[in-house]
Amino acid sequence: MAFSKKTEFSAKDQKVADFAKAMAHPARIAILRTLAKKGSCICGEIVEILPLAQSTVSKHLQDLKDAGIIMGEVKGPKSCYCINWKALKDVFGTFGGILTDLEKQHEKNCC
Repeated sequence: MAFSKKTEFSAKDQKVADFAKAMAHPARIAILRTLAKKGSCICGEIVEILPLAQSTVSKHLQDLKDAGIIMGEVKGPKSCYCINWKALKDVFGTFGGILTDLEKQHEKNCC
């Protein structure tokens, strides 16, 4: 049986990797663009915009929510979502820090 070595890495690196994984689908980027434009959306509104089935959109929303990128609440039969701006800014700031660290370590004589 295989065991994950994920815990061998820093919590910060794990968080960035989870964020990157959650963002790694064009439908999720489209969902974020829709939420940014509208402020908040009910799942059905997002389904109307995207060329995907309701169940597929719900899965993408759940993945974004699990990563902390969006927040949502269920209001009866409807689920309303919005961007978690603080979390999004924090992770993008961390990405910027990683880029800075990599540039400092970069050797100028690379192929």
